[in-house]
Amino acid sequence: MQPMSLLITTCVLFVGTHLLMSHPLRAGLASRLGERGFQIVYSIVAIATFILVVQAWRGMPPEPPLWPVGDGLWALASLIVLFASILFVGSLVGNPALAAPGAEKAAQAAPRGVFAITRHPMMWGFALWALAHVMVMPTPGQIVLSATIAFLALAGSAGQDVKKARLMGDAWRGWAARTSFVPFARQVGGAAPWADAMPRAHALLGGIILWLAASWAHGALGYMVAGVWRWVG
Repeated sequence: MQPMSLLITTCVLFVGTHLLMSHPLRAGLASRLGERGFQIVYSIVAIATFILVVQAWRGMPPEPPLWPVGDGLWALASLIVLFASILFVGSLVGNPALAAPGAEKAAQAAPRGVFAITRHPMMWGFALWALAHVMVMPTPGQIVLSATIAFLALAGSAGQDVKKARLMGDAWRGWAARTSFVPFARQVGGAAPWADAMPRAHALLGGIILWLAASWAHGALGYMVAGVWRWVG
């Protein structure tokens, strides 16, 4: 199989198993395996298919970039990754979308910080991370990989809206009515003040630390030097 065909095949397998096990197959598998057993199987399948994707991506031959990448594009991509990092860290606290105790109580709170930006900050963080990588590594292989990650994040978020409405009922529907799927949609539409969307301290500090650490590791692991480290040191 050609390297690009293999990459596309593994990406389809990765996305397909995620979506099938998260939605149409979830109830049946969970009833047979139990919730804990289902989570173990789900994790094994997710990790295994992701490893296949990474191996296929690493097996791609060198490809010329589809457009020139200069400092301006690197700076913009780095800022996007910083914003994505803040969304991700902020999503770890008080997120009704997470499968954690207290989700319904969290859904009763007024949306603030990253949740005033979007009710799916974690998934938008992944999608924006994927976008930034295409911006600075515009090769066919990277585009396929990033598109896969972005699609899974956003399609998964849309499916999560449906699933959470079924599981949490009015609690989720009320949360959805007070938040937006698309980042900053409520602020742009005048339904919410911009001040509500200011990320809280833990999201800002944690996001900056994650951004600095991840971009430093990018170069330390032998990949392209990323983030602020391109201009420091």
